[in-house]
Amino acid sequence: MNDPIDEPIKQAADEVDSESPERRGQNSKRRDSGDLGEERDYTNPNRYWFESTACPLIAGTFGPMASAFSICALSSSWRVYIPPGGTVNNSTTIDDPKWLLAINAVSLVLALLANGALLLNMAHRLNFSIAQPITIVGFIVSSGLLIADLVAVTASHTYQLPASSPAAPAAHHALTSAFYYAIMAAAIYLIIAFLMCLTVYGAWKGHYARQFNLTAAQRTLMLQTMSFFTYLLLGALVFSHIEKWEYLDAVYWADVTLLTVGLGDYAPQTHTGRSLFIPYAIGGIVILGLVVGSIRTLVLERGQKKISARMMEKKRLRAVNSVGDGRQRIRVSRFQTMRFVESYTNAAQKREQEFKAMRRVQDCAERDRKWVALAVSTTAAFTLWLVGAAIFHVAERDQGWTYFQTMYFTYECLLTVGYGDFTPTANSSKAFFILWSLLAVPTLTILISDMGDTVVQLFSNATEWIGSLTVLPSEQGIRSALNEAWRTLTKTHPIHHGHHDLHPGGVTQTEGAEGDDEDKHLTMTDRIADRMAKHLEAEELEDALTAEQAGDFEERDIHFYNFLLARETQRLLKDLNASPPKRYEWGEWEYFLKLMANDADATDLNGDILVPEELRLPETREEWKKKHVDHRVDIGKTGSVFGERVEGVKIVTVPD
Repeated sequence: MNDPIDEPIKQAADEVDSESPERRGQNSKRRDSGDLGEERDYTNPNRYWFESTACPLIAGTFGPMASAFSICALSSSWRVYIPPGGTVNNSTTIDDPKWLLAINAVSLVLALLANGALLLNMAHRLNFSIAQPITIVGFIVSSGLLIADLVAVTASHTYQLPASSPAAPAAHHALTSAFYYAIMAAAIYLIIAFLMCLTVYGAWKGHYARQFNLTAAQRTLMLQTMSFFTYLLLGALVFSHIEKWEYLDAVYWADVTLLTVGLGDYAPQTHTGRSLFIPYAIGGIVILGLVVGSIRTLVLERGQKKISARMMEKKRLRAVNSVGDGRQRIRVSRFQTMRFVESYTNAAQKREQEFKAMRRVQDCAERDRKWVALAVSTTAAFTLWLVGAAIFHVAERDQGWTYFQTMYFTYECLLTVGYGDFTPTANSSKAFFILWSLLAVPTLTILISDMGDTVVQLFSNATEWIGSLTVLPSEQGIRSALNEAWRTLTKTHPIHHGHHDLHPGGVTQTEGAEGDDEDKHLTMTDRIADRMAKHLEAEELEDALTAEQAGDFEERDIHFYNFLLARETQRLLKDLNASPPKRYEWGEWEYFLKLMANDADATDLNGDILVPEELRLPETREEWKKKHVDHRVDIGKTGSVFGERVEGVKIVTVPD
């Protein structure tokens, strides 16, 4: 026969035969350990994920921010002289001592080295055991030097000013924004060092590998953050010269501009400044959009999958433990149970019921994960709003802002409305505003993403349901829509045997009387027969019959089996790129596992059988349908079908 896959199969077989048993065993063990490692990464405690992935990403994001604050602390004097009858706005700067500038400069250099080591470690250009000591020690020393400067300045009630100086009285001196930038930089350095210590400790204990398991998008997050702060600081430098602003005031203006808050207290007044504003604003917004996209990717790629896998595993164990002796009821969530249909005593039908129960547990775990994530992100957003308002209330006490007014101010800034009726004027307030507004970027990004998966979807479904009752009735009518909503609210559903889908909202379609199920629905053997019939093209069938006529039944079955494997593998590869990932029904899982001879009963088979009996080419389809296929998959015990890997990948990598 001229089968197009003969030659590739022959070559693959020769390669396998030529490979030594020892090497073959090592390769198999390596593949198995890799697959198990990937699964274990998702089912490990959440603390391991936080230490190995979240901590490096937080350090990579906030490290450049802290260095930017250090630059701001070094760029301007920490003290100003307020003339009699004047205010901070018309004050003059007081030169800092040389020792203060030297310590700040050393702190900045060490912080830049620590950030560089962290970046090289993320890019796999520097070994973990070398990079992490540099990173941790660099951040700790940088923080310590800044704290020493801060203590030295504030230890004196005159802020290290001579007693004979006209600025010595408390009413005639004040601290600039640079001082408060130093406070924020020192705090961030210390927090980053602590987080990286957690990462190193977990790697030392063997909880995960001594390297950062980050995706490409996550590794570029630090580069994007560095690009954003570089763009912000350089833009502020240019506009400070054009508009004759103080540099730190220009930094505040650049932050308000790039975050599209637009309070209006600072605005370009020159023709050159207004001309440069056009490209500067759009460039910064694009860079900020890249950072937001990377943050969203971080949450979706690793955080959500990790939490979902852990919740799925816990719910699966609770569901399995909730099954009584009669095995007629299973609790899939705290308020939802499902009944097993007693009339199905067939082992295959029971396995299908278990599969669908575990699929419902998976759906409940994913639903709970979305609402828990929304609760966490909402709490973070409210904390940022209310705590930020409290800090602004203290910082702007000279303006007489009430707490309600600061709540109003922070709310309009979070929504980027920016009316401009309230603007920060205190040096401490302007410095804190930059940190607070930058923290709002990831907080609101995650909140909006979580709302899209829950509240927005809920309103969308409610709108469609109301429409089905009023102006846009469904084909089934209003009564069907009401019944479906009632079944959703009651959350108790029987598990039926058959081909139905689990519809949104936990509603299972009913199928009529149980006695009609045998006539209305295909059995598992019918499903396999139908799928096989689609592959029996005229040419392949003719070749198979030719081999049969020649009496070479083994060759006939092998070629037909290989043809099925090649065709189904091609279809699975298309499913791997599906978005959202394709989820297979029980009949499809059963078919694929049988196709790969992954059968719990395989030990009962003759070792000389190359092709499963059920997948041999039959003389007629009716004859094949008479054969019984009994495949066992212990879903309740392993739950491996419901891991966080794409199901198509799990099919093609299912272990022998």
